[in-house]
Amino acid sequence: MKVTKALTLGWNATVLAVTLARAARRSALPTHVVSGAKPLERAHRTDAGFDLSATTSGTLNPGERRLIPVGNHIALPPRTVGLVCPRSGLAVKHGVTVLNAPGVVDSGYRGELQVILVNTGDEAFTWAAGDRVAQLVIVQHEAPVPMFTSTLPDSDRGAAGFGSTGVRA
Repeated sequence: MKVTKALTLGWNATVLAVTLARAARRSALPTHVVSGAKPLERAHRTDAGFDLSATTSGTLNPGERRLIPVGNHIALPPRTVGLVCPRSGLAVKHGVTVLNAPGVVDSGYRGELQVILVNTGDEAFTWAAGDRVAQLVIVQHEAPVPMFTSTLPDSDRGAAGFGSTGVRA
């Protein structure tokens, strides 16, 4: 009945009804912020990722990697995962990225979030406490149970792996 009613009001009403339904499904993200740390926040309302800001200052020399604490503890909802992703500006300007990108934060983890940064550039990279060093994207995921078998269903790709499609379109 709601859909029929929305359709009689026009396309904009349908979009509004869907938007309101999605907003009602949004869940809170319980978060504990260590004293002095920046809380999780998005630079823009529509951004997918929460900014992760360093709680310490430091310098990362070329080829060096380091674990950077960000001062936030979270309780992700079941069947979600937090993906720690690089910031594109750090990557393109300084060659600094998340080493195990994306890093995985499981929903049961309650420890402090940390980021493994690596400097792939040619110059040392220095950051200050409070600087944004990565981003956290939270997504839903499936949790299938392995079903062990002696054969797998066929597919178009089969076992063709690394480099099997070439580089030219």
